Amino acid sequence: MFKLFRYLRPYTWAVVLAPLFMLLEVVMDLMQPRFLERIIDVGLKNGDMAYIFKTGLLMILAALIGMVGGGGCVVFSSIASQNFAFDLRNDLFKKVMAFSFKNIDKFKPETLITRLTNDVMQMQNIVMMSLRIVVRAPLLFIGGLVMAVMINPKLSIILFIAIPFVILIFYFMVKKSFPLFSTLQKKIDRVNAVMRENLLGARLVKAFVRHEHEKSRFLKANQDLLDVSLQAFGLIVITMPLFMLVMNMSMVGVVWFGAVQIKAANMQVGELMAFINYTLQILFSLMMIGNIFLFITRASASAERINEVLSCEIDIKNKDGAITTPIKEGKVEFRNVTFYYNEEEKSPALDGISFVAQPGEVIGIIGTTGSGKSTLVSLIPRLYDATEGEVLIDGINVKDYDVTVLRKSISMVLQDTVLFTGTIKDNIAWGNEDASMEEIIEAAKVAQAHDFIMSFEKGYDTEVSERGVNLSGGQKQRISIARAILKKPKILILDDCTSAVDMATEKRIQAALKEYIKGTTTFIIAQRISSIKHADKILVMDGGRIVAQGTHEELLKSCPIYQEIYQTQMGEGEGQIA
Repeated sequence: MFKLFRYLRPYTWAVVLAPLFMLLEVVMDLMQPRFLERIIDVGLKNGDMAYIFKTGLLMILAALIGMVGGGGCVVFSSIASQNFAFDLRNDLFKKVMAFSFKNIDKFKPETLITRLTNDVMQMQNIVMMSLRIVVRAPLLFIGGLVMAVMINPKLSIILFIAIPFVILIFYFMVKKSFPLFSTLQKKIDRVNAVMRENLLGARLVKAFVRHEHEKSRFLKANQDLLDVSLQAFGLIVITMPLFMLVMNMSMVGVVWFGAVQIKAANMQVGELMAFINYTLQILFSLMMIGNIFLFITRASASAERINEVLSCEIDIKNKDGAITTPIKEGKVEFRNVTFYYNEEEKSPALDGISFVAQPGEVIGIIGTTGSGKSTLVSLIPRLYDATEGEVLIDGINVKDYDVTVLRKSISMVLQDTVLFTGTIKDNIAWGNEDASMEEIIEAAKVAQAHDFIMSFEKGYDTEVSERGVNLSGGQKQRISIARAILKKPKILILDDCTSAVDMATEKRIQAALKEYIKGTTTFIIAQRISSIKHADKILVMDGGRIVAQGTHEELLKSCPIYQEIYQTQMGEGEGQIA
């Protein structure tokens, strides 16, 4: 947890001022019982109203100064904690954005959301409390104990007997709660996971009438969270009555033995009143210390989860002296490439992949589900790194390029079409923020999106809902194609991105693309042979291997798998589409 406190360094001034203001408040609080003692033992005893009035004014002045100290502490601790959380959340987000696909696969979306929100909030709270309560409680405890001993050393023995009991109570609470708070954060992850799945799949849930099933899933996740929360915070329910028992018994002891000393003329009434006040301050400060340890325990679990993200080694990063020259031609070559998603896997996702795509060629990729088509193209922009072998662009290993330069020269349209909230124009311009409106419209026309966009009342200024739920699958795919080609990349990867588009529209897209991105090396992953029939080269994949490569005509003669796919689609009437 202490590693994260480095985020407080830019706000050292606030971190220093907050405790100083709190020290001022504590000093004023410690003075109040002494003022009360003087009013009783001097003012009331002697009937000196002027003295009572004067001391009362001092009490009010001390209270006002204490209020300024407390207010100053709140202001500066808030500045420090809020900025701490702001910087920490920013760094966490930057780290996640820098993750490779392999890193992202390690963390689930719901746990990253919890870490960026709930866990950061826990750390923000602990910083705030550290600058206020962690300073106030020990100062009040030590100051109160010193003042109590100064008033009556013998009566202070009661405090030295009670304090160890209070410490034991809170030690038990902290020791038992740490594993529970770690589990609590995981249960929050699970609730977020179920809720996220249902929000994203709301239409599917309704279509399959699975409301009751999903309600029971959420109820179970919510019940698990409730059970762990009750266990964790139930410790407080147990410890607080014990603490109050110790405190009340201490107060009874102080009043009893104080009365005995007053009767023996060894103590005055005002001194006993002051002693009682200091006793309350000491015991309540111990309670505050116990509570802060409880929050530290919970924050430690959050800090561990945050550090897990921040310390995660990013496996894809620039080499020293990485090439910053943009890709000029777009020649792609795979040399005996093998790839494993993780070290534990026995069989590779890709095995011995070798082929060459010349600049400007169209490469079609087809194969059975799970044959490694998407994995293969993911190695080109270094979304993953090859485990063995080399991926080269213009004769240079992709690992030698600056990652940003490499990816700026490549456009991808992924299987899972993702649109962002904003206008259609914003989503298309996402591929090139400097593009003019004319260029955006041209790209949309090539992607066969212009007509349906203009059918909307606001045209290109039509708002896109989260994940594009107000658009059809085919419309989203065409917008994503426009976004990719607007970049005018040297390498274009289309990963099954016309699956929701009708055959006639797909044919028009292909014809328009041929002219618009002339000279661009294009990879087209498709399920339909009609989508890749006119490619310069077709790769047929099965079980992570390229089992055949060649033109459409060559594969029809030599590749059984390709023949089977062709015959199947011919039977469905698709193979006749040119």
